[in-house]
Amino acid sequence: MKGKLILENGMSFDGKIFGHFGETTGEIVFTTGMTGYQEILTDPSFYGKIVVMTYPMVGNYGLNLEDMESDKIHLKGFIIKEDAKLPNNFRCEMTLEGFLSQYNVVGFKGVDTRELTKIIRDNGSMKAIITDKELTHKELKERFDNFSYENAVEQVSRKGIIEIGGNGLKIGVLDLGVKRSTLDTLEKMGFAVSVFPFDTSSDELLKHKLDGLIISSGPGNPNEMDRIVRAVRGTLANIPMLGISLGAQIINLALGGKVAKMNNGHRGVNHPVEDLKRDKIYITSQNHGYSIEKLGISSEATHFNLNDKTVEGFRCDDLAAMGVQFMPDFYPEDSNNVFADFLSLIEKGVNLEGIEYCDMDEEFEN
Repeated sequence: MKGKLILENGMSFDGKIFGHFGETTGEIVFTTGMTGYQEILTDPSFYGKIVVMTYPMVGNYGLNLEDMESDKIHLKGFIIKEDAKLPNNFRCEMTLEGFLSQYNVVGFKGVDTRELTKIIRDNGSMKAIITDKELTHKELKERFDNFSYENAVEQVSRKGIIEIGGNGLKIGVLDLGVKRSTLDTLEKMGFAVSVFPFDTSSDELLKHKLDGLIISSGPGNPNEMDRIVRAVRGTLANIPMLGISLGAQIINLALGGKVAKMNNGHRGVNHPVEDLKRDKIYITSQNHGYSIEKLGISSEATHFNLNDKTVEGFRCDDLAAMGVQFMPDFYPEDSNNVFADFLSLIEKGVNLEGIEYCDMDEEFEN
């Protein structure tokens, strides 16, 4: 079916709609991975996004039920140059088009995705519409104005507490859109994992007498998540904490730091990150549209992005808190380093001596 991609800046592109035939509106972003399209489709952090794949052909190894990062597709639209008509892999269970159709997600193909990526790179992330209709300027404006994903975390978080096996340390996960691969990594490490809904209070978290708490990745603007920030702040002096992607931004805000929206964000599997402590470079998987602009109280940077010098990790030893902007569960060696650092924080515990915690609380209230 013929269709159009219309950007918020007025630019439009002709192409073909595939998967689910319909119309969709979202924030258009690009990701730079050559593979991993199934993980992208099912990553809750892409909720509300129309994702552009920069690699020209997508779908050549099909999709399967084992590599799902969640139980469905979360993004609003999927843009590619060309789809593989005959995927070839022994694990393939369905085609890309069939997968999109099953979950009622609009796909768009036949557009030069690298040209489109340059436009997004130069103009920044913006809203976009995929449609098979001829829309007037008034109709376009109405669709753009009506699109919002302020409650994105609420849409992707679990609704109740889930217990995952293991007899090791009791680790809680505050689910802001946690990926299955993150939970699988924790389970393989032998932790006794409890997954909590996004709106769990600090009092409820403290009742479970956790050895450590992980604030997960997820979608949305962290500056609009005061309720979650307050819950995290209420546990900072009591439970050692690790934040991943959005979770790292939430912890930084809870520590009194600042987070700002990026022009394009970091999305893909090839972002170089320097580990200052180990003097090593990691090639990382990332999916976030906000960066740490100012570190919180008693925090120091532990990782930097080599492309744009943004902070990719931090640590606050006194409050036993740390965060990373990249996804540690994708790379065994890097994962071991991140979780090894987290375990060291758990062992050391919290040291409030010299921390002006009340002053930080007052600053947050203001």
